[in-house]
Amino acid sequence: MPEVSNPLIFSLFLIFTGAALFATLALFARQALPIAYIVLGILIGPYGFKLINNVSVIDEMAQIGIMFLLFLLGLDLSPQRLLQMLRKATLITLGTSLTFAAIGGWIAWRFGYTLSESLLVGVAMTFSSTIIGLKLLPTRTLHHQHTGEIIISILLLQDLLAIAVLLLVEGLGGRGSSLQGLGLLIITLPSLLSFAYLVSRYVLVPLIRRFDKIREYIFLIAIGWCLCLSQIAALLGLSYAIGAFIGGVALATSPIALYIADSLRPLRDFFLVLFFFSLGAGFDTGMLGAVFAPTLVLGGLLIIVKPWVFRGFLQWAGERPRIAMEVGVRLGQVSEFALLIAVLAQQNNLISREASYLVQATTLFTFIASTYYLVLKYPTPVAISDSLRRD
Repeated sequence: MPEVSNPLIFSLFLIFTGAALFATLALFARQALPIAYIVLGILIGPYGFKLINNVSVIDEMAQIGIMFLLFLLGLDLSPQRLLQMLRKATLITLGTSLTFAAIGGWIAWRFGYTLSESLLVGVAMTFSSTIIGLKLLPTRTLHHQHTGEIIISILLLQDLLAIAVLLLVEGLGGRGSSLQGLGLLIITLPSLLSFAYLVSRYVLVPLIRRFDKIREYIFLIAIGWCLCLSQIAALLGLSYAIGAFIGGVALATSPIALYIADSLRPLRDFFLVLFFFSLGAGFDTGMLGAVFAPTLVLGGLLIIVKPWVFRGFLQWAGERPRIAMEVGVRLGQVSEFALLIAVLAQQNNLISREASYLVQATTLFTFIASTYYLVLKYPTPVAISDSLRRD
């Protein structure tokens, strides 16, 4: 990277100026904007033209985008509706997870990976992307509010399973007891929920009602509460994102929740650009040749199979075929959690570098393919067609 007085500002200049340029090209080419940000990351990141060599700071900032996204989604979902949807989604999540894990593990095994590598690859394929699933979901129409409830409940359960897998991987790597970590999860999650409910009801909501005319104060309360719950969750061994989501749900009963959601949307979008950029910047294109064939087979199969598996389970649970299929398509990619599992497993010497990049390449492949199809087929906030653009 050129010598500059402030590398962070220079990096942000490259990212957002480049994102504006690539977004313009993507719109003319009728492509989805997140794909443009991923391609930009690949081109100017450490494995491309090296204009940005260190993406760790950008990656940390990008995680804030995920936190704000889940916080805003929590604001739209009351605790009563969430509990109703979680009961319905439990069997769906477990059934689909086992199916996708079996497919991923079998494909990896057929391509010559070891049994332990195949198992981890299969587990990584289990989850769907919170970012893709929710960022491309309209929330202001009745149909998509119901669709969003289904998607959120499934993704929340998947996130909890993913955290359990990450704890298990750390335990197998010798960094702690996985059983102890899983036991801690069972204790800490209800504790965090209780804390968030009590503070929200007896502290935050009374303060918001008293000073609801001071918009700057409401804005500060919302950001402070989101970051506070995220930090507490991280200290308890949960993820920042789950803490933010719980913070949003705790405030969902307040009449001011809608105003808070509208106020934070631009801030969320700023950090989500960084998230998609960091995904592309962190991918080593030099490893693509070694994993190209299994990535193509595994990613292609999952893109085809995932929507139909979700549709089958959702119809079994009583959802209409049209909604069931749309939910399946919106959840038809691999999750960003797969990237974390792959990197952590490689760091703990549980899988080879090639197996780790198989997971990473498959994740990016399904991100791009799923986003492209979603934007062209279903209503999204970033649709090219006016008839499909919904916020």
